[in-house]
Amino acid sequence: MDHLLIQGGVPLRGRVRVNGAKNACLPIIAAALLTGEPVIIEGVPDLLDVRTMIEVLESLGSAVDYEPDSGLLRVVSGDLLPAAPRADLVGRMRASFLVLGPLLALKKRVSLPLPGGCAIGTRPIDLHLKGLAAMGAEFSTVNGCVEGETAGLQGARIYLDFPSVGATENIMMAATLARGTTFLENAATEPEIVDLANCLNSMGAAVVGAGTTCIRIEGVAGLCGTRHQIIPDRIEAGTLLLAGVVTGGDVIVENALPDHLKPLRAKLAEAGVVVEEVGSTAMRAAANSRTAAVDLKTMPHPGFSTDLQPQFMTLMALSKGTGTVTETVFENRFHHVEGLTRMGAQIRVEGRQAIVRGQPFLTGAPLTASDLRGAAALLLAGLAAQGKTELNGMGHLWRGYSRLEERLVSLGARIEHISSETERAMQTGV
Repeated sequence: MDHLLIQGGVPLRGRVRVNGAKNACLPIIAAALLTGEPVIIEGVPDLLDVRTMIEVLESLGSAVDYEPDSGLLRVVSGDLLPAAPRADLVGRMRASFLVLGPLLALKKRVSLPLPGGCAIGTRPIDLHLKGLAAMGAEFSTVNGCVEGETAGLQGARIYLDFPSVGATENIMMAATLARGTTFLENAATEPEIVDLANCLNSMGAAVVGAGTTCIRIEGVAGLCGTRHQIIPDRIEAGTLLLAGVVTGGDVIVENALPDHLKPLRAKLAEAGVVVEEVGSTAMRAAANSRTAAVDLKTMPHPGFSTDLQPQFMTLMALSKGTGTVTETVFENRFHHVEGLTRMGAQIRVEGRQAIVRGQPFLTGAPLTASDLRGAAALLLAGLAAQGKTELNGMGHLWRGYSRLEERLVSLGARIEHISSETERAMQTGV
């Protein structure tokens, strides 16, 4: 298996650029199903999850042309096949379930296997189904597949019990072609929701209020093609800023929107990190001394993002004092703790809270990542640790970060990517 060899202890310094947001481009790729005209998306990062979403659309009959070097993706859906994408694709990635809303709106019948993805919590799909059922869809589960059909979606007033990002996106996309007006209350407010709404509106939709807890969608007769630029990835930006901080370095992250990183900026400042804006689309973070422990609680946006919790815990493991991390979004998002403790971190997990007693240093160790953001946390730990770290499970990292190790090397990191072919050659002496 591919893995990374990381020589830790090198402060990262310099400038690095952020890619387009994974969590924005996946629903926007799904939204391309809503029209038969070309949808051109710019700034699409080369990720395993993006490749999977492309395969999902191709399995439905869409023509997709992707140029990973330029980040340009072109989708023409035309006449879609029966709405049942391949089960192995949907089982590979949870975001593939975002085709549910568009397919119901267009085909009125859909069959989707239950979604897969990182094992960080149950992440139930009931909010997706309840919202679409309020609009006139009927669902049943048969042999591990969700079967949905409708005589035609109708606008409705929908209240989400939890501000689910995926449910907000699915309902919003379906409502663009429903008859009448949909009011979606307690909606998710993440920047990626706003980006999806902006893309839909450029296709001729009438979405108002995205980014607030109440979104109004006026159904229209049809949507047209568009050209859309994906927003910067705030989670990648935060990961890169934290990479600089945990190594005691000084990093400027370009193509980052400071307003999208307010919770992280506040916690970094509380920990004693120098954090500042560098113009309107860049941020700097520098650690001039050992950081102080803080208490952290993940919350739906605009609270501290659960997708940055594992990486921030790596910083806490090296901070002075004792702090707590409370995870309110996903019940199993502490898988990275095992790896950190193998490196010498002092972390005790009690239910959904982790008590972190900071240590002066961590020590390199062989590690295996089990989820996307946990992989990033362990990579950061390896960068900060004394000695060498071997990090396995890189497929998780590549689901959400494009060429991350190469960009870290540009900042001074000592990382070697050992591919399966390279390892076999080393073992055989070829």
